[in-house]
Amino acid sequence: MRALVSRFALGFGAVVLSGFSPVPDSPSLRHCSDGVCTVRMTAEELLSAAEKAVLAKQYDRARPMLAALANAADMSMQRRFLQGYMAAQTGELKVAENEYRAVLNERPDMTRARLELAAVLMREGKDQAADHHFRLAQEDADLPPEVEKTIRDARGIIRSRRNWTLNIDFGLAPDSNINSATNAHSIDFDFGGGAQPISLNPDARRKSGLGQTGSANGSIRLRLKDGLAVRVDGTGEFTNYRGKDADDISTLIAAGPELTFKKGAGRVAVQMVGYSHWYGGKVAQQGLGARLSYQQEIGRSQRVGAQIDVRKISSDYSHDYAGTSYAAYLSYDRVVNKSMIASATLFARRDDLNSKTFSSKEFGGNIGIGGELPYGLNAGLSLGISRALFDEPMAANPTRKDWRFNGRAYLGARSIRVLGFSPSITYTFNKVDTTMPLYETERHRVEFALARYF
Repeated sequence: MRALVSRFALGFGAVVLSGFSPVPDSPSLRHCSDGVCTVRMTAEELLSAAEKAVLAKQYDRARPMLAALANAADMSMQRRFLQGYMAAQTGELKVAENEYRAVLNERPDMTRARLELAAVLMREGKDQAADHHFRLAQEDADLPPEVEKTIRDARGIIRSRRNWTLNIDFGLAPDSNINSATNAHSIDFDFGGGAQPISLNPDARRKSGLGQTGSANGSIRLRLKDGLAVRVDGTGEFTNYRGKDADDISTLIAAGPELTFKKGAGRVAVQMVGYSHWYGGKVAQQGLGARLSYQQEIGRSQRVGAQIDVRKISSDYSHDYAGTSYAAYLSYDRVVNKSMIASATLFARRDDLNSKTFSSKEFGGNIGIGGELPYGLNAGLSLGISRALFDEPMAANPTRKDWRFNGRAYLGARSIRVLGFSPSITYTFNKVDTTMPLYETERHRVEFALARYF
């Protein structure tokens, strides 16, 4: 395994560097006096000479040439690439990582720099990040066959040895509707004798607020033998508002065996699931369940996934909300434009509760795209729509039917780091159009956060 990592990290650089279009040699002005010769070169000639020195592993000779190019702004990308390559070859991995990231900040579509960055990240043990960049690079149709094979081998190593991941964030979130309530002052409700207007208590109407947020998600793989491991996934998130009426906390842990197919292109996992969701200081939902998940890579840049989830539900709010929840998801994503990932998800869910009034079925989908932009920015955009149909009406009112809409826009700057954390801003939108005015809501939320990805 180490031999392959070494072959990738050290051998690929020659392929990459040879991909630069060298500047043709041209006459330079040479002046000698008292045994000392001064050579005047254009910036293009200096870059060409520095590249040749790097290829010949004459790093001490190349460094002053590259330093002299620091004032040539139009050659910043080439200079930083060569500096990153030298740093990687001499074991200065953090320096190499920073140099390659700087190149991608300027040119996120530069496959050569992305592959070198992935190799460095792999040597640093940052397998999740390395696999992400390998996958983006695989979308390049101009990769030589030997490089494609090396990438496949490297990703296979990552899949087999990746033992854990962890992402955490915290921030502040102004929210237009912290209790997901209607903004109507009164609603018409039919108890069987005709519709009657009912005034709503202020506590039942929409409230805005500023929340403190935080979340963490991660996974651990305990390898049993080749192709078989125990996978443990965990997530947790909270939003805290003034008082506790709208505080929202949720946790989930899932554990079970995971089978990786030959060459690591597909995985299937069966897990037991335990979860709990507190709202306003009370348990809104909690229980145990099981889920079956499958993921398969198709070709160089596409991936499909499927998941079936079954959970028992209990609630401190009312026995009416207890029952069983069933859900199924089908997803597809692919790399586009060398630095972005587009995705689509279809889902169906059934809540079979003790009360048929609150039992429902929902089906819908989401589409999204996200990835890297110039200047070290990451961005994403997603939109979703679903239809929810409830089993029985509430009193003599029409049976509830919902159209549910959601959107999310994200912008982050991973090139900026404070103690390893990077800033981001996320806007989310949710809207419910329904035949029951009491449940008609609209919500806007902006979250300013600092996030770290391990």
